[in-house]
Formats: sequence, C-alpha cells, structure tokens
Amino acid sequence: MDDFKGRTAVITGAASGFGLETSRLAAQLGMNIVMADVQADALELAARDLQALGAQVLTRHVDVSSAEQVQALADATQARFGAPHFVFNNAGVGSGGLIWENSLADWQWVLGVNLWGVVHGVRSFTPMMLAAAASDTGYRGHIMNTASMAGMLNPPNMGVYNVSKHAVVSLSETLYQDLALVTDQLSAHVLCPYFVPTAIHRSDRNRPAGAEAEQPTRSQMISRAMSEKAVSGGKVTAADVARMVFDALRERRFYVFSHPKALGSVQTRLEDVMQMRNPSDPFRDRPEIGQQLRQALRG
Repeated sequence: MDDFKGRTAVITGAASGFGLETSRLAAQLGMNIVMADVQADALELAARDLQALGAQVLTRHVDVSSAEQVQALADATQARFGAPHFVFNNAGVGSGGLIWENSLADWQWVLGVNLWGVVHGVRSFTPMMLAAAASDTGYRGHIMNTASMAGMLNPPNMGVYNVSKHAVVSLSETLYQDLALVTDQLSAHVLCPYFVPTAIHRSDRNRPAGAEAEQPTRSQMISRAMSEKAVSGGKVTAADVARMVFDALRERRFYVFSHPKALGSVQTRLEDVMQMRNPSDPFRDRPEIGQQLRQALRG
C-alpha cells in the first residue's frame, strides 16, 4: 500500500501510546480513522485532535477482550466507511511478577486484552476485508498485530505478559501464512516493540470491575518498578514506532522491530533450542542487573 489517502484505518488502544501516534500519522496521510479504546475520556480528546487535522474520525468505547464489543466495532466501521484497509490490533496491558504468583484474575485480564483482543480483531475484520478483496481487484488490506520483544524472548519475572505476546506472534505468523493461501491482496504483520515510553507500565488503571489487582507481591512490585524505569528511559518514541508501522505497510514487511539490536538475544534463544542447551542467562550482558534482581527476590 503506497497511497493511504481516503483509505480507512481501524486502531485499537488508540487513545495513547502506539495507537495514538499511529492514528495521528494516519490522519496526516489523509486516512479515515476508527479509534477504539477502553478509556472513553482520553479517546474523545484524541479524536478531537485528529478532527482538527481534517480527518474523518469514528470513535468507539471498546473493551477488546469482549467478542461482542469488537464485532460491534467492525459493524460500525462497515456502516460508516466500508471495509477497512488497515486494522491495527494494538490494545495491550502489562503485568509482571513470578509466574506462579499471578492470580487467576491477572491471567484472565492480560490474556483477555493482549491475546483475545487480537483474536477478536482477526475474526471480526478479516472476513469483511477478504470480501472487499474479492469484489475489487484494486483493494489492498493489512492487519498489524502488536506483540512485543517479550513475544520473541522469555525475560524472567514477567511470565503472564510473555505468554500473551508469544501467542500473538504465533497467531500473526499463522495469519500471514493462511492469508497467503487464499489471496495476494491482504497481508498480516506483527509489531514487536522493546522499551518505548508509553503508559503500559500503568496498565492497572484500566482493569475492569471484577478483575481488580490483589495486594502485590514482592516480585510484582519489583517488576513494576523495573518496567517503569526501562519504559520511561526508552529513547525510541511511540511516534518513531508509528512511522515504522507505516514503513512496514509500504514494504509489505511482516516483522516490525523497534530495536533491531535486540535480535541478538533472539538469535541466542533460537540457538539454545537448536543445540538443545538450557536457556541462556538473560542477564549475561548486564550481570549486575541479574544480581540485583536475584538479591531483591531472595531478600
């Protein structure tokens, strides 16, 4: 896709972070934008900013863990703009701690947003995009799913998040292959950001009623503090990532990495698998960080 003007983008998690910056860039490119988020007040403020840029904007308050709400989003998109050309299944939350200390509510919440949100987006939007492709040989569509470098690695003390993001990578790779079986007009992509300044370390503010966090354990407090420090100190911005997303659409490139240098750790993990050796120390390049974490958890 080279010409974005007049095309339609659907973006979940659109009120902040990658979703907001991607929405802004889409507006600058002349796209119609469907913005979905669980934060209604922030969503309306973001939409007004985009409308000031001249964009046609449709907003929907959506909890992506709900199949019914995502389907309603798809129906509203079809009614207002027709089949979208770009769907960004981006909404996500973060959670950490030792994997056995995550409560059932933690698992249900994180997987509900990070994994089931993508599942619902793929199930609701792919059929209408395929139908658009079948009726118009000039139609081109893209589905971008937000995973994480935690979907390529398994950093300790953040297991529930790792599990959700590995599943999104697997889903996205399979979607890419499945689409290639049936059409050349529709493609899939996966975004794997590393530490980028967003509000993901404050995800607890969006927990739904009934999924409130329990009293955090030592490991969860440590994970939260480390995550906030790493995310807040990131040099690559959410706006930078938004530009990477559109570059990938133009190039029809599947993998989108915000920090390509981190792929060295991915190579080490894959070599561990190929050589059937135990998982390598994730802190081998920063042993002081590993020592601090061990001391904190054992103390």
